[in-house]
Amino acid sequence: DRDPQRARALATQTGWLMAAELRAVGVDLSFAPVLDLNREICPVIGDRAFHRDPDVVAELAVAYQKGMQSAGMQAVGKHFPGHGGVTVDSHLALPTDTRRFVDIQMEDMRPFVRLVHQGLAGIMAAHVIYADADAQPAGFSHFWLHDQLRGELGFQGAIFSDDLSMAAADFAGDYPARARAALGAGCDMILVCNRSDAADAVLDSLGNYSNPAAHMRLARLHGRHGQAWDELRASDAWRRAVAAVSSYDDAPLLDMDM
Repeated sequence: DRDPQRARALATQTGWLMAAELRAVGVDLSFAPVLDLNREICPVIGDRAFHRDPDVVAELAVAYQKGMQSAGMQAVGKHFPGHGGVTVDSHLALPTDTRRFVDIQMEDMRPFVRLVHQGLAGIMAAHVIYADADAQPAGFSHFWLHDQLRGELGFQGAIFSDDLSMAAADFAGDYPARARAALGAGCDMILVCNRSDAADAVLDSLGNYSNPAAHMRLARLHGRHGQAWDELRASDAWRRAVAAVSSYDDAPLLDMDM
């Protein structure tokens, strides 16, 4: 709030540093930035969010995306349409957001709209039910993924599920059923994390499943021009970014009103 210009510069440098280091070890993408609002009621989001104000979140996320892209990595915003309005951790249970749809549109979705207009290449959907809009969690919802994200927002990038091993996905059945439900709702890629047996079950159940349009959208997420690790760490850009991030870590938290 006290220094918006510095906050944007730090966001750009942090996005570049994260992406440059991952590209240097051969990683194509990271599920960042977080576009949720820090309403101070959702512990699982908390300070992973940039700010409480959607316009500030959008400003900082645009800057962060710019840094990522300059390092050869596309951004994947999460958790659409916004995870900050619930108290329940979706790793542990299925949250329900009871706010009006119009309020979610006008507040939580604003950073997503802004980033989509800035060429966002990927979005991860939330394992959250938004009861005023649809009975299905967003990541399993044709309404959210097709009608809203593809239709109203005009998003042309890749849609990712959140981790199907989270407790919030239990409602959809076993892992193959979860995978089919997420893909059927409009996800281009599904995540099964920390459960190799479940990932094998999903792959076996999907057989020869193929979605050419999804393949094209996902191809855009391939990383570009990564430096070798030692070369990166020897660069002036890396040293400047590390110094900037270190100075931020030592400073009091920045509140930023625009």
